Amino acid sequence: MLAGFKKNIIILSLLSIVVLALDACDSSNNQTDTTATPIVGNSELTLVATTDLHANALSYDYFKLSEDQNFGFERTATLLREMKSKYGNVLLLDNGDTIQGTTLADYQAQVNPISCDEKLAIYQVMDEIGYDAGTLGNHEFNYGLPYLAQVTGATFNIAALPAVSEQKKCVGPNFPLVSSNVWSQKDGKPLYKPYIILNKSLKTYDAQGQESLVPIKIAVIGFTPPPIMNWDKRWLAGQIGVSGVVEAAEKYVPMAKAEGADLVIALSHGGYSTDAYSAEMENANYYLAKVPGIDAIIMGHTHNEFPLASCNSAACNTQGVDSKNGFLNGVPAVMASYWGKAVGLIHLTLEHDRSGWKVIKDNTRVELEKTLLDSSTKTYVAADPSILQTIQAVHEEVIDYVKTPIGRSDFDMTTFFADVGEASAIQIVNAAQADYVKTYVDLNLPEYHDIPVLSVSAPFKGGFSGVGDFTVVEAGNLSIYNAADLYLYPNTVYAVLVTGDIVKDWLEKSAQRFNQIDPASDMAQNLTTSFPSFNFDMFTSDDLKYQIDITQPVGKRIVDLTYKGQAIDASQQFIIATNNYRATGGGGFPGLTAERIIYASPDNNRDVLINYIKNRAVLTREQDGNARSWRFAPVTTAGPVIFRSAADKLAYAQSIGLMNISVYKADDGNGMSLYQIDLSK
Repeated sequence: MLAGFKKNIIILSLLSIVVLALDACDSSNNQTDTTATPIVGNSELTLVATTDLHANALSYDYFKLSEDQNFGFERTATLLREMKSKYGNVLLLDNGDTIQGTTLADYQAQVNPISCDEKLAIYQVMDEIGYDAGTLGNHEFNYGLPYLAQVTGATFNIAALPAVSEQKKCVGPNFPLVSSNVWSQKDGKPLYKPYIILNKSLKTYDAQGQESLVPIKIAVIGFTPPPIMNWDKRWLAGQIGVSGVVEAAEKYVPMAKAEGADLVIALSHGGYSTDAYSAEMENANYYLAKVPGIDAIIMGHTHNEFPLASCNSAACNTQGVDSKNGFLNGVPAVMASYWGKAVGLIHLTLEHDRSGWKVIKDNTRVELEKTLLDSSTKTYVAADPSILQTIQAVHEEVIDYVKTPIGRSDFDMTTFFADVGEASAIQIVNAAQADYVKTYVDLNLPEYHDIPVLSVSAPFKGGFSGVGDFTVVEAGNLSIYNAADLYLYPNTVYAVLVTGDIVKDWLEKSAQRFNQIDPASDMAQNLTTSFPSFNFDMFTSDDLKYQIDITQPVGKRIVDLTYKGQAIDASQQFIIATNNYRATGGGGFPGLTAERIIYASPDNNRDVLINYIKNRAVLTREQDGNARSWRFAPVTTAGPVIFRSAADKLAYAQSIGLMNISVYKADDGNGMSLYQIDLSK
């Protein structure tokens, strides 16, 4: 009879009979009276999670100045309200990479910085819904520590700021932020609370169906990717330190348990790699799940989905990974896409006996709720009108700002065919960076005056997110929003001194964008891998030429690498203009050590690009859009080699000289087309 009753309780909990009765509070306040004898019973707690919102408060593309229903918190908010209504016991959590990622974010941080008594737009809209807790992702650190302290309402005991007693506490979000593995080098203490304990009460039913209100203590602990020390070194060096995710968990989870936590929920801004663990590991959640005491993990950072029913990667097929049901080493885990496209749900079935609460894993479910309701009709969840109303004034300010004119162009600049050699949207970025670095070197670093300055950039928008994820700057007047489309990130210009062998290794790393093609196979082969387009660095100088032989394995693909018609000598020196992310190790490119940085500029790559376009006034295809430093090494294949791009762009490809491109499949079912490339031409 008891087993049957428990089954009924589980069904009832799915119908939202149980109710979360008390508001969250810090463990130091409003302690719940737990002196009463515990009552045996069952309940369900639903963890509702967002991740990688990247300041996409609205379903609006500031690069195209138009609505894009594919993303935006205003649609996520509708789902979140539904979840709160549908499930009685809800804990609403955010997993970081929240405050950076859109022109709106850059505007509030850099163009028209918000004041201490203003709340950041993304936090305003999140507070409309009411979060219980959040953590810090890597992009929270992009604007520097003083700004982070300000907008999160924190005070940091770090060298870059006055004494804590002299710092003004500014307006932050209404929900607490936690991070256990980021600490001040000044005092060794975490910048934020490593965890908090939320005191809640659940309605619980015993075997006789009697209802009782039973208290529960829920610890929420946060983790930030350790590589932030490389990615934002200019802001963080000498200020903070970062511990490994597992090391921090092993320190603080027992402390939370000792403080009385019944459950421990990890907000871990990372994915799950099954490579060997290290304290510097970027995506450590496979190993975090092995730390005793963790009951659920909210993941993010890699912009993927978990659970994922269809997954053929090596990680998905590693022992301990249940990608279909959403478990890592027996711990329920969820990753809810990015930009507000989905909400992650972990339905924890709980049983309370006389020793306390425990999770019944066999009855715990993990799922995603997406804002895309019907892919065939492109039907999305309706926007919550309160979100736009909350931030409409600053939204309109940003639109006015990005319309500021900066020049003209007589050609389209796109990334539609960047994977097959189009550099129209990359050449102008490279030219601006090279000009900026060359000017600085000539004025300030005479010892490097005779060393050639080259420049690399990547197609930041390469179609990963679908048809809207391409840079498209049409011929005509150019404005700031066009420059923001050409350069997405708030990076700063860095210059590194390298040798010819490092240039080759750099390009070999970039060539991981491509699969190894078997010329003898008569089956269709995909040209590209999951290697991110933002790591597909390419040169666009007429002086530098190379070919990529994709019939060869990784590391042996760059052939005929020349500078001014001569094979590059391994010891020949070059100055490469790039960004702080790449120069400090972002992407794991070989040879880029700190000692090679000769200039760490304070200026944003995007601002450098804007000023370059202003000075040029008019861009022409002949001078600014025709460069092509690389080609595929010619090879005849028995079967088709295919790649995905925006639909109906064959005529465009031919207009820019890509005559070896044809349509393989006009519609891939997701609004894109499959194209075929003839590698023999």
